[in-house]
Amino acid sequence: MESIKELYLSIENSLMNDEKPSENINYLANKEIFKEKPFSMILELKKIEQSPIYHPEGNVWNHVMLVIDEAAKLRHKSKDKKAFMWAALLHDIGKPPTTKVRKGRITSYDHDKEGEKMAIEFLSYFSEDEEFKIKVSKLVRYHMHILYVLKNLPFKDIEGMKRNVDLEELALLGLSDRLGRLGENREEEKENIERFKKIVNSR
Repeated sequence: MESIKELYLSIENSLMNDEKPSENINYLANKEIFKEKPFSMILELKKIEQSPIYHPEGNVWNHVMLVIDEAAKLRHKSKDKKAFMWAALLHDIGKPPTTKVRKGRITSYDHDKEGEKMAIEFLSYFSEDEEFKIKVSKLVRYHMHILYVLKNLPFKDIEGMKRNVDLEELALLGLSDRLGRLGENREEEKENIERFKKIVNSR
């Protein structure tokens, strides 16, 4: 029987090398061991529905699988492929405890902040590399800032974002996130990311 460490390494190998990491991760998710902590933290994503307006692909798990496959196409551009790919897998880990139906709408307020803590918790089962864990968790923490900046929302913290994450890495994650939805316009999303970088660099 596989240990949780072996499962972690299998996931990491797929994230780092596979053209479509989702295929192996979907296979591994059917194993009994995936129901154990910390993998249960990711498995919970299958239970979390999303707004069909913004996420026609369905639940959070479906979205995350699309995101990691998009991220795999971009990882050659990353300065730290390991942190980038783990951030892609864990970027919405904060949705299970934060998702609620408010006035008939599915919302996940503060899932980015909750996700920062949960990413550290998950990775601490396997890694003592504090720099790696912080790098991943900060990408998770600020992944919503692309939307906040583009829409000039009050939740944005541009100075905090610039202090804590590499802008190019965040842009890669943001592009993967935005393309990991069914029916997205790829060229339009690339333009949105470039517009985000221009706004931030002008501050």
